[in-house]
Amino acid sequence: MQLKFPKNFLWGTATSAYQIEGAPSEDGKGLSIWDEFVSRKGKIKNKDHGNIACDHYHKYTEDFQLMKKLNYKNYRFSISWPRIVPNGKGAINHTGLDYYDRLVDTLLKNKINPLATLYHWDLPYELQKEGGWMNRNTAEYFAQYSELVVKRLKDRVSNWITINEPWIIYVTGYMLGIHPPGKIQPYSSLPVVHNLLLAHGLALQRIRKVAPKVKVGITNALSPVQYYKWNAGRRTVARANAIQNTMWMDPIYHGRYPSEIEDEIFSQNKGNIRPEDFRVISQATDFLGVNHYTRTLVRMAPVPLFRYLPVRPKYKDVGFTSMGWEIYPQGIKDLLDWIRTKYNNPPVLITENGVAFHEKADESGFIKDNNRVKFLQNYLTEIHHAIQEGSDVRGYFVWSFMDNFEWQAGYEKSFGLVYVDRKSKNLTRTPKSSAYWYSDVCKNNGFNLHDFGN
Repeated sequence: MQLKFPKNFLWGTATSAYQIEGAPSEDGKGLSIWDEFVSRKGKIKNKDHGNIACDHYHKYTEDFQLMKKLNYKNYRFSISWPRIVPNGKGAINHTGLDYYDRLVDTLLKNKINPLATLYHWDLPYELQKEGGWMNRNTAEYFAQYSELVVKRLKDRVSNWITINEPWIIYVTGYMLGIHPPGKIQPYSSLPVVHNLLLAHGLALQRIRKVAPKVKVGITNALSPVQYYKWNAGRRTVARANAIQNTMWMDPIYHGRYPSEIEDEIFSQNKGNIRPEDFRVISQATDFLGVNHYTRTLVRMAPVPLFRYLPVRPKYKDVGFTSMGWEIYPQGIKDLLDWIRTKYNNPPVLITENGVAFHEKADESGFIKDNNRVKFLQNYLTEIHHAIQEGSDVRGYFVWSFMDNFEWQAGYEKSFGLVYVDRKSKNLTRTPKSSAYWYSDVCKNNGFNLHDFGN
């Protein structure tokens, strides 16, 4: 059975700057919070870091030629804020802007459509010294940087994402302490939530003025929430859904915070939230970026602010990725159904979906990853069902184009369609079997349900 997707559906892959570029101080780049965080003892698996990463800063031409060969016609990448504005505000590093100029030109030369993310977690470290996302001023500095970049590239980049996964920035950086700035402060960190959303709104405002014809959205990490016992825990689910999902969606689409978390947000944001903020945050976007990997099962727990904890699923034949995430394809359809009904069916780009498995290359450097092919096929099948039922999904980007630095997990977790041999001097790239399967999907605008690769 052949599943075909809508005409002009965008098929692509995704990466982010810190995870692939390397060159942390080259050509005038400033220090990012990740450059500093990886130097802290015990924070990153195997003491890994992004100083070289995939050396994409020097190898982007080679990478885009491989992309073209594999028929990946759309590419979502991120721009490093400290590469453009080393201190986050003030002096501009024109060499950094020139780099992204060349990068975009090289993409277009290879007939690959660029989709740029303005912030994928690499805050300039100098701004962190001033409070980072706890400081409302950071939102304005982000808007200034966004205007600068879009003004330069608007003639060639028509799709822009302001911020990637504000929920993850908040929960990993300020609740769990496993990402920079490494804080655990449940009773004082909700200003981060508001300032991130405000940053999105202010950037959108600036972009509309300098580039009215480009399309702009935000990418949220979204996950359907369910209780670990059947037909129970409604209040716990509502709380978890508010913190993980609606806290990031309602301000944009409804101009307010969800009632389940509203009191806490306002009590922690005294003097930080202004009446006009919601008008800024809720400006119309052109699309919603959705990053999705798994569903969230929860149970009630006396945890500060959250009042819930995630539960590891236990049922016959349950499958997990090497990240420990449940493989649950139906979750992405549940999510798209929810977006369609609750938020009036906005245009959606699946800006990240993918999987990490334990992998080992054979003697020739090849990885036969039919398990990844099966994963992608099952998730894409659910997306196809959602489209048939009316969800306005316009594109799909696999995370990730190639194996890269996976944040606190270092290089141990591999999400890539392309294997990067970290033991080789040149960081040799070798497409996995999934890369070729996905190449056929891109070429055919769909796939055969019974084709699980070679």
